[in-house]
This record gives sequence, structure tokens and C-alpha cells, in this order.
Amino acid sequence: MDSSKKTEVVLLACGSFNPITNMHLRLFELAKDYMHATGKYSVIKGIISPVGDAYKKKGLIPAHHRIIMAELATKNSHWVEVDTWESLQKEWVETVKVLRHHQEKLATGSCSYPQSSPALEKPGRKRKWADQKQDSSPQKPQEPKPTGVPKVKLLCGADLLESFSVPNLWKMEDITQIVANFGLICITRAGSDAQKFIYESDVLWRHQSNIHLVNEWITNDISSTKIRRAIRRGQSIRYLVPDLVQEYIEKHELYNAESEGRNAGVTLAPLQRNAAEAKHNHSTL
Repeated sequence: MDSSKKTEVVLLACGSFNPITNMHLRLFELAKDYMHATGKYSVIKGIISPVGDAYKKKGLIPAHHRIIMAELATKNSHWVEVDTWESLQKEWVETVKVLRHHQEKLATGSCSYPQSSPALEKPGRKRKWADQKQDSSPQKPQEPKPTGVPKVKLLCGADLLESFSVPNLWKMEDITQIVANFGLICITRAGSDAQKFIYESDVLWRHQSNIHLVNEWITNDISSTKIRRAIRRGQSIRYLVPDLVQEYIEKHELYNAESEGRNAGVTLAPLQRNAAEAKHNHSTL
């Protein structure tokens, strides 16, 4: 297919990144290879968007550490970058709103295209998150692309897809908007039956053409939970996370029994918010 007719895509990964691992980075590469192999898409950018502290997940360390580790992990990437907008919000932000934020940024031309000037783009986006706090003004608008506005799609693992069925974790209207208006690129892990999960969900089945399942043939079962457990036990995490991330964790003595107890007994933000809304809607019926 003529490259000018391909749909440009931006891959957005939301999550804790607590800490970021080599597996997180591999998700982007797997998704990019898959999308390019279809002949219909051109992946122009990857965005890592760590969740804010208000998410209240057990063991979640402060966002500034997670942001810096993600920046260190993507230091040598010419197309994957870290965005702090979600992390800087005082309240937890629904994933659909994060998708919408980045789609609107693209529509107004305030997102730069890394492939147009990779040598200059990297230092510009590598501003520390404290600097970005002060910078809410849009960048210089880009020249409009002939292929139209790139499409933001949510990059995730099968565990996120399956979390759609957890009561009160997601609003049904949010799930519908995500799959209908944006789309999912889901990297399936060993033991996951994502296709069966889509079959069992009416809303996912209805929009299955906008859900791309990517088989991970070179399996990789690295998880942030296992990384944190290894650190608490004094075990090596080398080759599981980027070297710069490992050095940062060691320097700041991150992840121990105390940090793992953060937010213990606290209800996860989406469960708290969605349950409260459901209760309110029920009481007004």
C-alpha cells in the first residue's frame, strides 16, 4: 500500500510502570511490527503515560520516581517517549480521558513527530517532569499531514483486556468509547485466551474489528510485581529492566517492604469512584 494512504497511529500505554521493565518496552516493538505488517498502518510514535499517585494502588511509589525511570528507559528510543500529563493530575484520570487528551493534542497539531527530526526531538522531550509542570502552553503547531490526523490507540496486555470484567473497575460507557473511538492493540501472554474473552463480551465482540490481538511468540513473563519482589529479597534484576533503571532504583533505594505497604487497605481510585456513582444512580432511580 502507498505510504501516503496508510493510517498513521500513535500507540499509548497507560499503567503504573512500577517500575518500568524491558517487557513494557517490548510491547511497543511487538505492536509496531504487527501494525506495519498489516500494510494498513504507520506507527509514528509511542507514548508511555504513568498513572498518577491518586490511583492509590498498593505498593505504588511516587510518580516522580516512576516518570524518571520511564524517561531513563526510553533514553535511547527514537520513537517512544514519556508523557507526564496524566501523572500531574491531582485526581485519578480515566483511561478514556487520557486517550482523548492525546487525540486532541494531535488534532491541534501540538504533538511533534519524532521521525521528522529524531536528533532534535529527543532532548526536547527529555525535559524533566518538574519542568513540564510549568509548561502547559502548546508547542508550535506542525504543518498538517496529508494523511490526516494520526489515530491514538491503546496499547495493552491481555491482563488489561480481561480487567474489563472486574466489577466497578471500568465504566461500560468508557469501555465502549475506548474500543469504538480509539481501538486496542493487545499483546497476548502465554495462558491468556483473549479471543475467548472478546467472544464473551457483547461490546468487545461488536467492535472486534478495532481490537488487534498480537501473539507474543517470543514469550516474556517479566512483570513489575516480580521485579519488586526480587528487589525486596535482594535478588538481581539485571537484564529484566534497563541498566539505567536498575541504577536509579539502587541509588534511591526504591522498593522495599515499607514501599510495598503504601496504600494498603485503601480502595483503588476507580473502584471507589465507580462504586460511588453506581450507588448514587441506584438511589436516584
